[in-house]
Amino acid sequence: MSEGGKKTGMPMLTVSGLKRVFDVSAPWLNRVLESKPRSLVRAVDGVSFSINPGETFSLVGESGCGKSTVARLIVGLYEPSEGSVNFEGHEIGAAAERRRHRDIQARMQMIFQDPYASLNPRWRVGKIIAEPIRFGGLLKDNAAVEKRVGELLTQVGLSPADAKKYPHEFSGGQRQRVSIARALAGQPEFLVCDEPTSALDVSVQAQILNLMKDLQRNLGLTYLFISHNLAVVYHVSDKVGVMYLGRLVEWADTETLFSDPKHPYTRMLLDAIPDLDMTGRARTPVAGEVPSPLNPPPGCSFHPRCPLASERCRTEVPAAQPFAGGSVACHAVEEGRLPPWKPQAAA
Repeated sequence: MSEGGKKTGMPMLTVSGLKRVFDVSAPWLNRVLESKPRSLVRAVDGVSFSINPGETFSLVGESGCGKSTVARLIVGLYEPSEGSVNFEGHEIGAAAERRRHRDIQARMQMIFQDPYASLNPRWRVGKIIAEPIRFGGLLKDNAAVEKRVGELLTQVGLSPADAKKYPHEFSGGQRQRVSIARALAGQPEFLVCDEPTSALDVSVQAQILNLMKDLQRNLGLTYLFISHNLAVVYHVSDKVGVMYLGRLVEWADTETLFSDPKHPYTRMLLDAIPDLDMTGRARTPVAGEVPSPLNPPPGCSFHPRCPLASERCRTEVPAAQPFAGGSVACHAVEEGRLPPWKPQAAA
């Protein structure tokens, strides 16, 4: 955490009106011969949120809703089509701006979803973890680098002797520990975690999540956590944002969102969590699937699946409405048509 962030109380990261459009059109000649227009996918369509130092902000939603694209926009793997990414008062969204603030880039790292694909299979683990140390010039002496790699491996629950092994010699959970050690090697303050446990067994997921919480507490880390699993998000997050078809439809602090969700889509996701306590909470079934981002519905993108949809929902995009502890973009909430919510006894 920077001293400036401590003194001013400003968010560490602020995302404003973030958009990313991908051109997935067929080649020009094919479009001419077949008389087809260009095909554009609005993967992220006006997302805004902020994360305070030391917090965990989670983005949840079904596959294809734009969560991972937001993560890649923040760390600079993609450049925004519109909007801004601001890190402690410095704009880093555009590639040119990010190059001007290489010190900020060094303070951000990403943990990827698939530990089987994110590690170079031809490199020993020691070299994989040492790469950020050497690239950032944090240590020059080989012996010092080797010692630091051993410390990082110990920190994530592995042995310094594991530095001599190749990734294929580890289990999935152990590989993700290596990925976490590599991310920590550059001494970051902000970690973007793109579904870091979804490729792992449930028992191993719990171990990795506990490790990440311990590291956050001991090192003062700030997390952006990407997941489609609300049960996981409940246990790791301070705030939660719910995405649907590229838009942030609701965000709130974790307790508020789980105890009193506003948006019908958020309620649908919570309904998917098994009611093991048999509270008798009434459920509103929601049919259908996420529409194609190539041809999104007009108005509120959730209206084809929403039991509360009105004519206004079919024609007008809802604006975010603030409430105590968060905001929601829903005409039914704005018009007072939302029925009361009976939460489960435990998430």
